[in-house]
Amino acid sequence: MLDELLGRAELKERIEALEEEKRHLERRVEGEQERRAEAVTARQAAEERGNRLEDRIAELEDRVERLQGDDATLDFRGVETLRGERLDRVRNRLASFETEPEGALTAMIDGDPPDEVRAAFGDHAPLVARAAPCLVVADDAGLVSAALVPPNPPEAFVAWDDGFDVDPEWFRPHGRFAFALVRSDLFAIGEYEGRERRSLSGFESDVKGDHSKGGFSQGRFERRRDAQIDEHLERCREEIDGRDAERLYVVGQRTLLSEFREAADRTKPVDATGDPEEALDDAFYEFWATRLYRI
Repeated sequence: MLDELLGRAELKERIEALEEEKRHLERRVEGEQERRAEAVTARQAAEERGNRLEDRIAELEDRVERLQGDDATLDFRGVETLRGERLDRVRNRLASFETEPEGALTAMIDGDPPDEVRAAFGDHAPLVARAAPCLVVADDAGLVSAALVPPNPPEAFVAWDDGFDVDPEWFRPHGRFAFALVRSDLFAIGEYEGRERRSLSGFESDVKGDHSKGGFSQGRFERRRDAQIDEHLERCREEIDGRDAERLYVVGQRTLLSEFREAADRTKPVDATGDPEEALDDAFYEFWATRLYRI
C-alpha cells in the first residue's frame, strides 16, 4: 500500500519491464555478433538502444532508493551516456561558453566536494557528491549546472575562469597509447594512434569453468583453476611489458584489474565478449564514453 502511495510500485514494474527489454536486446546483440560482417549497423543501433535503457534503469533505480529514504525531491534533471559525435557536440558547447572573468567554475572532484564547489551548487551539492568522481561545470548566473565522468580524467582541481576547461584529451582518445583487455580466460591488446588501431594481438587460455559433480574435489578444482589464471595473467603481463606506448589503459574483469594498476595509467571494469578482436573493439567502445549528469 505504501509503495503504491509513493509511486514505488509503478517504478519497480517499469524497471522490470525495462530490464526484460534490455535482456532481449542483449540476446539480439549476441545474434548480430555472429553475423557481424553483414550487420554492423544493426548491432550498433541495438547497443545504443541498450545503453539508453541502462541509463533509464539507473535513473529509475536511483529514484526508488531516494523514495525509500528521507529525500524524495532532489534528483538529476537527466542522465545520459555520451559517445562519438554526440559527445563532441556537448563538449564543444561547453568549450564555447563565455562569461565574465571568474564567472565559470570547472572542478574535478575525486571525493567529497570542496567547500568552494558546495557553495557554487548550493542545495544541489549532494548531487555532485553522488556523481563523484566527476568533472563539474557551473556558472555564476545558474545557466549551466552539470557533472561529467570522462574516461581519462585529470587530477583534482578547482578553477574559476571566463569559460569552462573541458580539454578534449580527457574525453577522446589521442596520441599513441596501448589499450588492453584482461579477462580470466582471454587477453587482447591494441596499439592506437588516436582512434585508429595500428596493431592487435591476443589469445585465449584454457581456464576451467564451474566445478561439476564428480572428478576433482572442490578444493583441488579451485587450486587448479587459480593456477591456470595465474599462468594466464603472467602471459598478459609479458604482452603488456613488451609495448612501447605513451600511455597504457587496462580494462576488463573487475577482480583482475588490481594486478595491473601500477603499470596502467588508468583501469576500468568493462563487460566485453567474443573473440579477442571483437572483445577489444567492444571494450574500446565502452571505455571511451562519458557519463553526463544534469544538475
